[in-house]
Amino acid sequence: MDGKFPGPPNRQPAKTTVMQVVVNANGKPYSMGIQHIRYEHIPEITLFPPSETKLIDLNLKLAGKKIGYIVGAGDLVPDALKQAGYEVHELSEQEIMNGDLSGYDAIVTGVRAYNVNPRLAVEQPKLLEYVKNGGNLVIQYNNNNGLVTKQIGPYPFNVVNRRVTDEDAKVTIADPGSPILNYPNKITQDDFNGWVQERGLYFVNDIDPKYTPVLQMNDPGEAPNNGALIVGNYGEGRFVYTSLAFFRQLPAGVPGAYRLFINLLSKPRNQPLN
Repeated sequence: MDGKFPGPPNRQPAKTTVMQVVVNANGKPYSMGIQHIRYEHIPEITLFPPSETKLIDLNLKLAGKKIGYIVGAGDLVPDALKQAGYEVHELSEQEIMNGDLSGYDAIVTGVRAYNVNPRLAVEQPKLLEYVKNGGNLVIQYNNNNGLVTKQIGPYPFNVVNRRVTDEDAKVTIADPGSPILNYPNKITQDDFNGWVQERGLYFVNDIDPKYTPVLQMNDPGEAPNNGALIVGNYGEGRFVYTSLAFFRQLPAGVPGAYRLFINLLSKPRNQPLN
């Protein structure tokens, strides 16, 4: 094989619709749900949003099945991956330190895991050993303050307080040939349409040359930034660090974010990784 990953010739755009739920009781229709917002720093709020859900008819290809997940500060990414068809298992420290991780097609850390889980400083060598032996490790964004270890990846980079807050900011594909953008789904500019709230946060800089920055983006009036998604080979495996706000996009049902995140989980077999 020549290492190229051609996409489907006639890719159809994702179709979305909204399903509404209406209940008739005593001759009166009810179509509102209930949502409680409870945080220590704000008063409790009760909302009554429309009782509806988003349905997506998405051309989505999967590669691999079994995902290990290390929880962070809390996100809905595991639920989104289960809906996409993955088997997701929350890894315990015992499993990380003493178990056989080779059965996982990918291991993912939750948002800000390296801020809130001090044991990751001890578990990190095991995770990098998993990569070295052929695994695929995907690290989601972390705050630059309070990291439990100074070096998250196999090679250096720094997490900094830089972000792209414009969800419609232009995204430039810096490495079109990367498997991250081609396997198993062909990623195009259309996949960055319809993102919500932001592109990403706490990007990385001072990136070791052994990593490949895959995307470039910036808010209006700011310099281009290539720290949203980096990929590096390590041993027989692949290390991915992403500051893209997947924790917002997947629960919101953004089709392109699903397709790209699936690619992050899918290390091609018998193919060059970069």
